[in-house]
Amino acid sequence: MVRGAKPIMTETPNLNTEGYDISPEARANVAITTIDKIFNAGRRYSVWPMMFGLACCAIEMISAAAGRYDLARFGMEVLRPSPRQSDLMIVSGTVTKKMLPQIVRLYNQMPDPKYVMAMGACASGGGPFKEGYNVVSGVDKYIPVDVYVPGCPPTPQALLHGLMKIQEKIDTEKHFTNFRDRTKPIEPIPVPILGPDIIDPRDYETIKDGVKSGPLTTVIPAVE
Repeated sequence: MVRGAKPIMTETPNLNTEGYDISPEARANVAITTIDKIFNAGRRYSVWPMMFGLACCAIEMISAAAGRYDLARFGMEVLRPSPRQSDLMIVSGTVTKKMLPQIVRLYNQMPDPKYVMAMGACASGGGPFKEGYNVVSGVDKYIPVDVYVPGCPPTPQALLHGLMKIQEKIDTEKHFTNFRDRTKPIEPIPVPILGPDIIDPRDYETIKDGVKSGPLTTVIPAVE
């Protein structure tokens, strides 16, 4: 190193430390943060839920959006009737096999980043209809769920707590630092096919292998 020359800094200085030379005027008027935090701060207070309900849990969701509980405090008062303008899908109620393909189709139409909340026991795991012939035992078997709100039905306070959990998740996300990952194409979830039973297209290979293995060889004896 040449005598008298300033040393080359190999590490990025921490501007929040006392040892870094910042004028008192700048300290009083400048805040240091990241683009991710600014981006997430705007998104956490502008989450737009999709306007649709499935069963009795939807009544509690409507109550939470009314004046007594006031979703506007969280910036979520704009319930959108279109998936193209929605950030949050609240699955509020029993998911029947006839409704499931529509839910997956709506989820695929929502822009990223998007979130899903399973509201109530039926959406989370089937609830009292878990063994029913026409009820899906949890919507998370077909679309990813970010927050589960237990209850049958959950109270509006429980729904608000779930919405705050969504906000906490938004605060921890890094969209600009993970830009390369975001540029990868996102494959839509295959829409289940409604027939005698729900068929998930992702299980085609398993179904084919079962058919190739042949019919059942076990003989069930007749009841006398």
